[in-house]
Amino acid sequence: MPLFNPTPTGVSVTVRVTPRAGRTVIAGVRDDVLLVKLAAAPVDGAANEALVDLLADLFDVPRRSITIVAGDKSRTKRVEIAGASATAMAEHLAASHNM
Repeated sequence: MPLFNPTPTGVSVTVRVTPRAGRTVIAGVRDDVLLVKLAAAPVDGAANEALVDLLADLFDVPRRSITIVAGDKSRTKRVEIAGASATAMAEHLAASHNM
Protein backbone atom coordinates (compact mmCIF):
# COMPACT_ATOMS: atom_id res chain seq x y z
CA MET A 1 0.00 0.00 0.00
CA PRO A 2 1.45 3.42 -0.92
CA LEU A 3 2.01 6.18 1.62
CA PHE A 4 -0.56 8.50 0.00
CA ASN A 5 -3.81 6.87 -1.10
CA PRO A 6 -6.29 8.60 -3.42
CA THR A 7 -9.80 9.20 -2.05
CA PRO A 8 -12.86 10.70 -3.76
CA THR A 9 -12.02 14.12 -2.28
CA GLY A 10 -8.20 14.07 -2.08
CA VAL A 11 -5.69 11.72 -0.47
CA SER A 12 -5.36 9.86 2.80
CA VAL A 13 -2.25 8.97 4.75
CA THR A 14 -1.65 6.84 7.82
CA VAL A 15 0.25 8.71 10.51
CA ARG A 16 1.91 7.32 13.64
CA VAL A 17 2.41 10.04 16.25
CA THR A 18 4.69 10.20 19.26
CA PRO A 19 3.32 12.84 21.64
CA ARG A 20 5.38 14.71 24.23
CA ALA A 21 8.47 14.71 22.02
CA GLY A 22 11.13 17.37 22.36
CA ARG A 23 9.88 19.13 19.24
CA THR A 24 7.30 18.77 16.50
CA VAL A 25 8.88 17.18 13.41
CA ILE A 26 8.39 14.62 10.66
CA ALA A 27 10.47 11.65 11.83
CA GLY A 28 10.39 9.68 8.59
CA VAL A 29 8.40 6.96 6.85
CA ARG A 30 8.24 3.30 7.84
CA ASP A 31 6.07 0.60 6.27
CA ASP A 32 4.01 3.23 4.37
CA VAL A 33 3.25 5.14 7.59
CA LEU A 34 4.30 8.75 8.12
CA LEU A 35 6.08 9.04 11.49
CA VAL A 36 5.50 12.31 13.35
CA LYS A 37 6.88 13.52 16.67
CA LEU A 38 4.69 16.07 18.45
CA ALA A 39 5.77 18.34 21.29
CA ALA A 40 2.14 18.60 22.42
CA ALA A 41 0.66 16.25 24.98
CA PRO A 42 -2.36 14.11 24.07
CA VAL A 43 -4.62 16.14 26.34
CA ASP A 44 -7.82 17.90 25.24
CA GLY A 45 -6.98 17.34 21.57
CA ALA A 46 -3.73 19.33 21.72
CA ALA A 47 -1.72 16.63 19.94
CA ASN A 48 -4.33 16.34 17.17
CA GLU A 49 -4.30 20.11 16.69
CA ALA A 50 -0.49 20.10 16.53
CA LEU A 51 -0.64 17.32 13.94
CA VAL A 52 -3.10 19.25 11.76
CA ASP A 53 -0.93 22.39 12.04
CA LEU A 54 2.20 20.47 11.06
CA LEU A 55 0.57 18.75 8.08
CA ALA A 56 -1.01 22.01 6.86
CA ASP A 57 2.41 23.69 6.91
CA LEU A 58 4.21 20.71 5.39
CA PHE A 59 1.80 20.21 2.51
CA ASP A 60 0.97 23.91 2.06
CA VAL A 61 -2.79 23.45 2.43
CA PRO A 62 -5.33 25.21 4.65
CA ARG A 63 -6.03 23.60 8.04
CA ARG A 64 -9.66 23.10 7.02
CA SER A 65 -8.48 20.70 4.27
CA ILE A 66 -7.10 18.25 6.84
CA THR A 67 -9.37 15.84 8.72
CA ILE A 68 -8.48 13.05 11.11
CA VAL A 69 -10.89 10.39 9.87
CA ALA A 70 -9.79 7.52 12.14
CA GLY A 71 -7.74 7.12 15.30
CA ASP A 72 -8.67 10.40 16.96
CA LYS A 73 -7.57 9.04 20.35
CA SER A 74 -4.91 6.64 19.05
CA ARG A 75 -1.25 7.06 18.12
CA THR A 76 -2.01 5.62 14.69
CA LYS A 77 -4.32 7.91 12.75
CA ARG A 78 -5.81 8.03 9.27
CA VAL A 79 -5.71 11.59 7.94
CA GLU A 80 -7.46 12.86 4.83
CA ILE A 81 -6.22 15.90 2.91
CA ALA A 82 -8.98 17.31 0.71
CA GLY A 83 -8.21 18.71 -2.72
CA ALA A 84 -4.75 17.14 -2.86
CA SER A 85 -3.14 14.58 -5.14
CA ALA A 86 -0.91 11.72 -4.06
CA THR A 87 1.85 12.90 -6.40
CA ALA A 88 1.81 16.46 -5.06
CA MET A 89 1.87 15.26 -1.44
CA ALA A 90 4.82 12.94 -2.13
CA GLU A 91 6.68 15.80 -3.83
CA HIS A 92 6.04 18.15 -0.88
CA LEU A 93 7.30 15.54 1.56
CA ALA A 94 10.40 14.78 -0.49
CA ALA A 95 11.24 18.42 -1.09
CA SER A 96 10.86 19.53 2.51
CA HIS A 97 12.50 16.55 4.21
CA ASN A 98 14.86 15.05 1.65
CA MET A 99 13.09 11.67 1.76
